[in-house]
Amino acid sequence: MDSARTHTSPPDDVRFTAPAGRALATEAVHAGRDDLAAQGLHAPPIDLSTTYPSYDSRGEAARIDAFAATGAEPDGPPVYGRLGNPTVARFETALARLEGTEAAVAFASGMAALSAVLLVRGSMGLRHVVAVRPLYGCSDHLLTAGLLGSEVTWTDPAGVADALRPDTGLVLVESPANPTLAEVDLRAVAHACGSVPLLVDNTFATPVLQRPAEHGARLVLHSATKYLGGHGDVLAGVVACDEEFAGRLRQVRFATGGVLHPLAGYLLLRGLSTLPVRVRAASANAADLAGWLAADPRVARVHYPRIGGAMVSFEVHGDPHAVIGGVRLITPAVSLGSVDTLIQHPASISHRIVDADDRRGAGVGDRLLRLSVGLEDVDDLWADLDRALGERAAGAVSPREALSRAD
Repeated sequence: MDSARTHTSPPDDVRFTAPAGRALATEAVHAGRDDLAAQGLHAPPIDLSTTYPSYDSRGEAARIDAFAATGAEPDGPPVYGRLGNPTVARFETALARLEGTEAAVAFASGMAALSAVLLVRGSMGLRHVVAVRPLYGCSDHLLTAGLLGSEVTWTDPAGVADALRPDTGLVLVESPANPTLAEVDLRAVAHACGSVPLLVDNTFATPVLQRPAEHGARLVLHSATKYLGGHGDVLAGVVACDEEFAGRLRQVRFATGGVLHPLAGYLLLRGLSTLPVRVRAASANAADLAGWLAADPRVARVHYPRIGGAMVSFEVHGDPHAVIGGVRLITPAVSLGSVDTLIQHPASISHRIVDADDRRGAGVGDRLLRLSVGLEDVDDLWADLDRALGERAAGAVSPREALSRAD
């Protein structure tokens, strides 16, 4: 809604192949765990080993040669933590199943994941990136500053095809976008990309609300720190993709060391099991809050995506910093996707690193606030927001009460 409109790794034979007929909620609970019952286990084990013993050094050499050639996961027992970890592999298997891709490769953070994609394409001489604003502020900065040797052309979705060059290695969009929640027609953009891979940052939507691979995206990026983990206690990133690209990503991960810790992999797998329930419950709260905010005269504009979700952005007539300072139940903090509700001022924090003119041009104004809605009672959340927004005009009725009366 926009107020301008209204408001141990599993066996190879089960990896990356979803059983026919399973619903997303079922996959979220069971993917990556298919082999546990046969092992007499219920909870997935955590493998914290950094290295693994082997008395067959010739065999190890052959496996490492094979990995160097294709990046395929080595057959047999693990070799070393930078090559892969069984606990992390379970999470990768599960996320790939939820996104409907052949593979997924996990990293130490979302930015490490994006960096690996850029390094893969750059190693092929394809350093040019076409990108659509807004993006997460650090993604924008990584591209704009050329920190990995990339060159970026910023465009709107309709200009993607015209922005492509022979050395274009990637098209990057985020939908819904951070922090304005602008949405992109993924199928149309994928068509405009031609043979150039489309990377979609799906952090806000999650596979519960959209699966970009079904619309033509070759790469699906998540800051797994957010909804996939879901409890504000794990830092991670992941790229869901085809097996060929996954092999290249694994090679970059091995070379650069941006590996995910096994405990984080365990927490992410656990987080996936409740992902559909959490996203749907938080989305219901967010939809209510978006409606009440849109009816509030203290609020200039509300952004809430047509696809739904648990993120709401809104622009206030008054001082946004006073709202941040006025909340008591809601946590004023960067990040999102946790079970509790967070609020932040993008122009001060998440997008501060973006040039001010570029930031404002992408719709990230100085009065914009971003709300990540959690699982609290929605009436308690509204009471906190209502208080933080400041005094209403004399005689004005709470929009929550007004809309309830209208119903």
